[in-house]
Amino acid sequence: MALKETPSALAAWIGVTQLLFVTTWTLYVVYLPQLAAQAGIPKHWVPWILVADQLVFALTDVATGFWLDRVRAGLARVGPWMLGVTAVSCVAFIALPFAGASEVVLLAAIGLWAVTSAALRSPPWVLLSRHAATPSIPWLSTLVLTGTAVGSALAPYLGIALRGVDPRFPFVLSSVTLVATVAGLVVAERRRSADARTEPQPAQTLPPSRLFLALAFLALGIQVHYSLNSASRYLKFAPPAELAYLMPVFWVGFNLLMFSAVRLVKRVGPGDAMVIAAACGTIATLAAAVAPNLPVLLAAQFLAGGCWGAALVAAYTAAVALGRTGREGRFLGTLFAVLAAAAALRIAAVATGAEREAAFSALLPWLPEAAWLAAALLLVAATRASRPG
Repeated sequence: MALKETPSALAAWIGVTQLLFVTTWTLYVVYLPQLAAQAGIPKHWVPWILVADQLVFALTDVATGFWLDRVRAGLARVGPWMLGVTAVSCVAFIALPFAGASEVVLLAAIGLWAVTSAALRSPPWVLLSRHAATPSIPWLSTLVLTGTAVGSALAPYLGIALRGVDPRFPFVLSSVTLVATVAGLVVAERRRSADARTEPQPAQTLPPSRLFLALAFLALGIQVHYSLNSASRYLKFAPPAELAYLMPVFWVGFNLLMFSAVRLVKRVGPGDAMVIAAACGTIATLAAAVAPNLPVLLAAQFLAGGCWGAALVAAYTAAVALGRTGREGRFLGTLFAVLAAAAALRIAAVATGAEREAAFSALLPWLPEAAWLAAALLLVAATRASRPG
C-alpha cells in the first residue's frame, strides 16, 4: 500500500525517529562524564546536569504542546518546522564532543540541545494525531513506541560497544542519521492530505488531572523498578557480565505485549486498560521483588515491561482523545513532561545519595508495587466517575 494511503507508514517512520532519539540520549549519558571531565566540570555535577536536562525537557514539552495548539490553524505542516528545530538540535549535539576544555561551550551546547530536542517528543505525536482516526490511535501508538522500546533495549549494548570509542564519530553519525530520518518524515507528511483530521471529543474520557497523576505514579514506579532495582536483583542470580543481556528483557516484554494491548484498549477503553495494566504491573513488580530464582525473575521482568507498554499505549490514546478538539499538543506535551519529571526524580535520588540511605533502601523493593497499586486505585475511581449515571 502506498505511503500516502496509510497513517501506519507515518507512525512507523515516527517510530524510527524515536529509536534514533533514544540512541542519541544513550550516547549522551554514556559520554557525559568524559565530556564533563575534559571541560573541567567535577564528577559530582554530572547527575545534576542530567536532572536539569529532564526538567528542561518537561518545561519545553509543555510549552511546545501549547504552542502547537495555538498555531495549528496557521501551521499547515508540522514536519518542516520539526525538521528545522531538529537540525539546530543536532548541531548542538554534534558540538558536545568538540567543546574541548570549555565549560561554557559544553554547558551552552547541552542547554541548546535540551531545549530544541523537544521537537522530537510531542510534535511527532501531534503530527500523527492530525492524520489518524481515533480508533486507530492504539495501533499507531504501538508502532511509535516500538522505536522507543528497541532504542531502550539496545542501550546496555551500546554502553559496552562504545567503550574506548572517540565520541565525535557516534555523535556525528547519529545526528546526521536523525536529521535524514526527520527529513524523510517531512516527505511522508507531504504525502498525506493537507487537511488535518478533525473529530469530536469522545463522550467518555478520563479527567486530565486523574490521568496524569496516575501516569506519574506509574512512571515513578517503573523508574524505581527498572533503573534502581533491576540490576541488583539480577546480580543475585547472575554475574555482572550478563547484565547487558538480562536488562533488555524488560523492554522485550514492553514491545511484545503492548501489541496485545491494542485490542484491550479498543475493547474496554484507555481508562480501564490502564487499570488492568497497573494491576497486573503491581503483581509483576512484586513477583520480581520476591523472585526465588532467575527464571522467575525473567518472567516477572518480561511481564512488568509488558504492563508498562500497555499502560503507555492506553495513556497516549487517552491523551489524544482528550485533545480531539484541537488540544492534542498540550495533553501530549504534558504526558511527556510527566515522564521527564519521573526520570528527574530518579536521577536526583541517585545524585543525593538517597538510594544508599538505610531507610530509603529498605523501601526501594516495595516502592514500585505501592506506586502502581496507587495508580490502579486512582484510575478505578476516575473511570467510575467518568461513566454516566
